Formats: sequence, structure tokens, C-alpha cells
Amino acid sequence: MDRRTMGSPLARAIGLGSARKGVKHWWAERVSAVALVPLTLWFAAAIIAHAGSDHAAFVAWLRTPLAAILMVLLLTALFHHTVLGLQVVIEDYMHSGAKFAAVIAVRLGCFALAAAGIVATLRITFGG
Repeated sequence: MDRRTMGSPLARAIGLGSARKGVKHWWAERVSAVALVPLTLWFAAAIIAHAGSDHAAFVAWLRTPLAAILMVLLLTALFHHTVLGLQVVIEDYMHSGAKFAAVIAVRLGCFALAAAGIVATLRITFGG
């Protein structure tokens, strides 16, 4: 009997494996949260610094390579963290057959929002 077939009889009967995936999910949440701390502080400081600026000044700032890279990283980490957190909420508190559809909808929605933000950032950065 190898490691994959070990587990409680009930878990084997209902097709549930071990909680190993949960550990990866937990770590991914923590890593994305840690990444978001400096990125969010950078973004907040940048917004405060450009509070009195006009649109042209803000676009000029976002066209700098560092600002564009950090903005893409912020959007990626933010929506990845959002997906992980909302998935946990859905799995913990939704007790219907729509749980799978809700997780897929959240994933697709966050992917679409992240993609829209990244495309907008890149269009501004490259003047498109």
C-alpha cells in the first residue's frame, strides 16, 4: 500500500484525499499577503504624492519602468490574493451545489479584472 492509498476508510470511500493541497493554499495566501504589504505601501505613497497632479503628470509617472513593473506586480498579487481568500470563504460558508460554479465565477472575475488592469497599465506605459 503506497502513500496515496493511505488515509481513513471514510476519506477513501467518499473520495477525499489528504489536506496537502490546503497547506499549499495556506502558504500561497501568506506569501501573497507579504508581497502586498510593500506594494500597497508603495501605491499609497505614490497616490498621495500625486494627489495634486493632473492627468498628464500621473501618466508620465506610470510610464516610468519602475512604476509600471510595480503596478503589474501589485495587480497580480492583489487579484491572486483575492481569489485565494474568496475561495476559502466560498468553500467554508457555501453549502450548496453552486459552490463549484461560485469558485469558477470568482476565479474568472478576478482574472478578468487583473487582465484589464495589466492591459491598461501596459497601454499607458507604451503609449497605446
